[in-house]
Amino acid sequence: MIDIVVPDEQEGTKAVVRSWLKKVGERVEIDDPLVELETDKVTQEVPSPAAGVLVEILLDSDAEATPGALLGRISVEHRVAEQAVEQPSPQGRSTSLKMSGSGENSRFSPSVKRALRQHEVDPSSISGTGRGGRITRADVDAFVASDRAERPAGLPAMRGGVTSIPHDRMRLAIAHNMLNSVTVAPHVTAMFECDFSAIMAHRAAHRAAFEKDGANLTFTAYFIAASVAAMSAAPAVNSRWFDDRLEVYEDVNIGVGTALGDKGLVVPVIGQVQTLSLLGIAQKLGELIGRARASKLSPIDLKGGTFTISNHGVSGSLFATPIIIAQPQSAILGIGKTEKRVVVREVGGIDAIQVRPMAYISLTIDHRVVDGHQTNGWLAKFVETIEQWPL
Repeated sequence: MIDIVVPDEQEGTKAVVRSWLKKVGERVEIDDPLVELETDKVTQEVPSPAAGVLVEILLDSDAEATPGALLGRISVEHRVAEQAVEQPSPQGRSTSLKMSGSGENSRFSPSVKRALRQHEVDPSSISGTGRGGRITRADVDAFVASDRAERPAGLPAMRGGVTSIPHDRMRLAIAHNMLNSVTVAPHVTAMFECDFSAIMAHRAAHRAAFEKDGANLTFTAYFIAASVAAMSAAPAVNSRWFDDRLEVYEDVNIGVGTALGDKGLVVPVIGQVQTLSLLGIAQKLGELIGRARASKLSPIDLKGGTFTISNHGVSGSLFATPIIIAQPQSAILGIGKTEKRVVVREVGGIDAIQVRPMAYISLTIDHRVVDGHQTNGWLAKFVETIEQWPL
């Protein structure tokens, strides 16, 4: 017997069994997709660890799947016995039995078939994201959600014009994480104002060169680099709080909040940012955000964050408070919308009124870990780095 276990790559997330892609008694090959696990951020397929026959399912749909838990078992002996009785056909091909069903339907898992029937969806209109382009249950759900968004009148309406929309698992998980964070951590937010003139000039001068190296030079890349510099002013910002200790890290692993429209929010992590150049940051950032929006992130991409950036200004927000900390991290940076404002600058010893591209920068901290003096020191270093960026 070969055990099928839950991977250990679900840090900070709760996984449940979404659906089994094979039935008990069905033959499987090594690396065949066996079961879909769903966390609050991604849907992950667990591949078969061996060739054989699925003989036991221990965690069925909607069961909680903790890392290392036993999902089911595969019998290798069954596989050996089947191979012994298979006889070659005149063309030299096996005459063993195939999966029941025919055509495209035989490629769909039971949960996908149920969803297609329930929503009366033509599978040919859905682009599959599973292994080999196979359609997963998440693909069907995403297609139905987008179709409803385009046809709001088709949603089930209640009396008084109220529309009832059941919570999906991602939204419920986000709600649980947000409530837990504000419950366990005393949030305090400090705000500075920052002049983006220097990074805008640098970006204009170097954007084309970065594109030749396959990198989109966004403002977020500068924010990530400046965050690393600011850690020297207050190292405790790059930490995690546990009941019996505080862990302060040398590696700066920065998560970047990435909106997926109505599907929610994911936070892919760029690891060891302190070792990367601005080009390296831009390349890694573009790769992660691209995979996030294509629903191709793996659990490892969301793992190990020690600090988070929320660039909420991209959607028009000037300021947001508090931005909720991703537990057990100790802080999160918020970047507001850039807009031209009238400011006073000293030029040649005389105050002068100028128009500059300004934005509000906030740092929300866990007050159990960081005090106001450290918070302001971190923000001062961040702003200094951005405003004095060399051309």
